[in-house]
Amino acid sequence: MTMTTENLWRAVAAERTTLADLLETLPEEQWECDSLCADWRVRDVVAHVVLSAGAGPGVLLVSLIRARGNLHRMIRDTAIRHADRTPTAALLGQLRDSIGQRRTAPGTTPADRLMDLLVHGQDIAVPLGITRTMPIAATHVALDRVWDTGMSHCRKTFGGFRLAATDTEWAVGSGPRIEGPAAALLLLLTGRHAAREHLTGDGAARLLADHTA
Repeated sequence: MTMTTENLWRAVAAERTTLADLLETLPEEQWECDSLCADWRVRDVVAHVVLSAGAGPGVLLVSLIRARGNLHRMIRDTAIRHADRTPTAALLGQLRDSIGQRRTAPGTTPADRLMDLLVHGQDIAVPLGITRTMPIAATHVALDRVWDTGMSHCRKTFGGFRLAATDTEWAVGSGPRIEGPAAALLLLLTGRHAAREHLTGDGAARLLADHTA
C-alpha cells in the first residue's frame, strides 16, 4: 500500500490534530505520567513531537554538538529540556501550531513523520488506558518504512520470523509466525513490549517466552 506525498502530509496533519484533541482532555497530572518511552513522561513525548515538526538543520546541528554527537542523547535531552521549560498550555498550543507544518529533518521523509506520530500517540495513550486508533492505510505505510529502513534494528531482531498483519495485506519474512493488528506490529517493530498481548502465532509465543524468561 502506498500514499502520495500529499496524502502523507494530510495524514500527518490528521495525527497531530487528533493527538492535540486527546491531550486537551488530560488533567495536568497525567502530563507527568510515564509514557511507553523509557525515562520520558507524557509531556516529554509531546515536546519531542513539537520539536520534530519544526527543527531545521541549524538547530539540529547545535543540539547534536551539545549532546557530544550522540543522536539518541540529543533527541532525549532536547525533548526533556523543552518539556521542563514550557508550560502545558504552551506545549499544547505549539502542537496545534504545528498541524500544517511540512518539514522533515535531513535524511528523513514524510513517512518518517507519520510513523513517529503514530507510535508516539500510542506512547502517550497506552499507559493512560486510552484507546487511540491508528488508521490502517497510515499504519501500513509506517510498517513499510520501519521495515525497509531497518529502524530499531527490527530486521536483526525479527528477521527469522514471519510477520503478518490480520487487518491489512502486510507481511514480511519467513519462519515462526507473529500475527496481529497492524498497529500492534508497528509497536512491536519499534520496541514497544505493550504490543505483545495483541499478537498470536508460534513466533509470538516464543517472543513472550523470551521476554518473561
